[in-house]
Amino acid sequence: MAYGGAARGRLAEERKAWRKRHPHVRARHHPRRVFLLLLGFVAKPATLPDGSVNLMLWNCVVPGKEGTDWEGGYFPLTLHFTENYPSNPPTCKFPRRFFHVNVYDSGDVCLSILGDAWAPSITVPQILIGIQELLDNPNPASPAQDFAYDVFAKNMPEYKRRVREQAKRYPSLV
Repeated sequence: MAYGGAARGRLAEERKAWRKRHPHVRARHHPRRVFLLLLGFVAKPATLPDGSVNLMLWNCVVPGKEGTDWEGGYFPLTLHFTENYPSNPPTCKFPRRFFHVNVYDSGDVCLSILGDAWAPSITVPQILIGIQELLDNPNPASPAQDFAYDVFAKNMPEYKRRVREQAKRYPSLV
């Protein structure tokens, strides 16, 4: 299989698996396992003007986790894959100026599994769950946005207020 073909082949398999499971997030615990039902998540390749599918660009939605200040928000996210995938992670982007300690003003997400901790075995659902976890559990040791970091570090009630306000700007489309 050609180098770029490996990326597209893997993404085609991921799409097939996603469609089969149609994941949506809620963890259910079992004595020996943790089952994940991915509720509210969306992940699908972009559609080109001719109606064909662009496997290298996925449009996603990450729901805010229940019981957090992010709850009720359904946050748009794009996954940009390169021909080097799965050897290299995708670039994950929220809309520009997304308010979060670990999201650059450009919307790029700063998360260990998208950098040094990347492994080719990481799947699209795992990326989305990792980003959902990051929303409510930012890593202040790796700030990507000065303003959000300053508010987080100096005024937690204001940070939480801004998060709740942002969640209201991204309601469910259903």
